[in-house]
Amino acid sequence: MTAQSHVQHLLDFIDASPSPYHVISTLEKWLADWHFTKLSETQTWLLEAGGRYYVVRDDSSVIVFVLGTKPLAETGYKIIGAHTDSPGLRLKPNAAYSDNGLLRLGVEVYGGAILATFADRDLSLAGRMSYKNTANQLATCLIKIDEPLVRLPNLAIHLNRNVNEDGLKLHKQHELPLILANLNQQLPADYLHHLLATAAGITPEQILTSDLTVYDTQKGCFWGAEQAFYANSQLDNLASCHAALTALLNEENITAEKTCVCAFFDHEEVGSESQKGAAGSFLSDVLARIALATNTPRADYQRALAQSFMLSADMAHAYQPNFPAAYDNQHKIIMNQGVVIKSNANQRYSTSDTSAALFIHYCQQANVPYQFYAHRCDLPCGSTIGPVISAQLGIRTIDIGSPLWAMHSIRESAGVLDHAYLIKVLSHFFSHQV
Repeated sequence: MTAQSHVQHLLDFIDASPSPYHVISTLEKWLADWHFTKLSETQTWLLEAGGRYYVVRDDSSVIVFVLGTKPLAETGYKIIGAHTDSPGLRLKPNAAYSDNGLLRLGVEVYGGAILATFADRDLSLAGRMSYKNTANQLATCLIKIDEPLVRLPNLAIHLNRNVNEDGLKLHKQHELPLILANLNQQLPADYLHHLLATAAGITPEQILTSDLTVYDTQKGCFWGAEQAFYANSQLDNLASCHAALTALLNEENITAEKTCVCAFFDHEEVGSESQKGAAGSFLSDVLARIALATNTPRADYQRALAQSFMLSADMAHAYQPNFPAAYDNQHKIIMNQGVVIKSNANQRYSTSDTSAALFIHYCQQANVPYQFYAHRCDLPCGSTIGPVISAQLGIRTIDIGSPLWAMHSIRESAGVLDHAYLIKVLSHFFSHQV
């Protein structure tokens, strides 16, 4: 596939996946095309060499793996980790309330979103709903309302004269509630409840709870001269998920001698400490069960971990020339000039000199350009799932990614060539020995 084709597939993937729950649903359709078998954590696993499998935890985290043809103790695991969640707004449990004839929805801020970017956008709702079915049993379903439904209107400049000097500052409790409707006889206060029930094909009385994300209905697109760039929501970090799974899903990689794993976690943007986050037991549980199902003794499982390698794939801060003071002069990441190796002396990233050298070797073998990123010393540095998993499992790890503009905006931008570079080196990582 061409670089443009890869990115178009990515944009379609994101447009179909406005919440972490939809991400997993979309990936499951993709995996079905490649004849992967879904495993349950509550059942016994019977695995075959060369077999294609995946496990979902709570509908928004997934681990996909192809069992290698050689014993784990001889090969270890090859792992690419990423995350399915993105910063934004989530509806509160009792979200809907009336205010001066308007129906408004209360929201909570999820992660470190750039809140001003949510203003004046065509927003809607998507996520998961729990309900009782007609047999009075608990069930869940996905909700995605396609048309623009809610909005966060800006305050006119006549009422906020210093907005261009001071920036748009939104009070998280009082100034983020979204406008849904005018209240009247046709649109009562419980309108949202009826709207969600209709979308799910059930009655309002059946609804128990929901976990709903506010998302931008604008589709992803290419932009710039010769369409060198692309824009969409959730590029951080669905671009990495897409690149990793694209790399795994080719005939060369799904017949590899080593066991190849893609692990995509929810809740990275809020610290990863949850049942399905990277700081939880999901990955360690799955790796241990693979060893158990292949009759690998405990000592050999530890040997396998000791020779495993994980790439923590997350987006990186591309140099934005309007704000040169935000960057370290020796570590300016340029769009469309290669995969990024991220380093931090305080272990906010998991990269070491030896893991970086190994990844550079892969880049050189695959003929993929690479760049180094280090944060300014006087600015706080973000982190990833890399240090968490590396510490948990003792696996050698590196943090890498693609350059990104406007990270944590509702509309992020990246380079077309960089996505193709990332796919190429990740594919080489899965299919080649060092």
